[in-house]
Amino acid sequence: MKKFAAFDLDGTLIRWQLYHTVVDRLAALGYLGDTAAQDIRDARMRWKTRTASFKEYELVLLTAYESTLKNIPIEEFENAVGLVVREYKNQVYTYTRDLLKDLQAQGYFTMAISGSHHEMVAEVAREYGFDDFMGTVYSRKDGRFTGDMDSFPVADKAKALAQLVAKHSLTYDDSYAIGDSESDIPMLASVQNPIAFNPERGLFEKARAQKWKIIVERKNVVYQLLPGESEYTLV
Repeated sequence: MKKFAAFDLDGTLIRWQLYHTVVDRLAALGYLGDTAAQDIRDARMRWKTRTASFKEYELVLLTAYESTLKNIPIEEFENAVGLVVREYKNQVYTYTRDLLKDLQAQGYFTMAISGSHHEMVAEVAREYGFDDFMGTVYSRKDGRFTGDMDSFPVADKAKALAQLVAKHSLTYDDSYAIGDSESDIPMLASVQNPIAFNPERGLFEKARAQKWKIIVERKNVVYQLLPGESEYTLV
């Protein structure tokens, strides 16, 4: 049975949020309503100035998108996806990019599990040679979005991972997973080599309690925090 490594994408391999960027483009084009672009911008600034949380900002963005999904022409959505992927696919973190290459060279089966749109995840997966992937799938009918979801792996990344492991007859022995947010915790807890990368507070606290490896990449420096008996060591 083959070993595997599972990667989150947004904020882990890619330096920003692909999902958010697509929504931003659609909002700017007016497909999410008259005030959506400004509402999202205001929410993002509240997060950036730390007067609100990232989750509060994200809720504004998701609500604006999903509440108007039926009104978004498929062609405009696909155009936005193409533009975002072309712009951001090479804007990656060096640590995760190099880790991915190293594990692939060792023969690991590599997977991307992301909350971003399936269409974007597919493009990034092809670009970086992932063997399989899962992303959010919004259902379509008669050439339009129905407003429903067919797949939402972020709801339970451990379950999504288990599905891919079973699909490809993989082994959890010496397995890897890497992610940056609380939604990645179930996936990280499922493997033998979990890595919390630039973790948000919830993930950081979980990683510290479980003594998982923590990696922080800032500018052109990668900091590795390795768990010891009583504290982390910076190496």
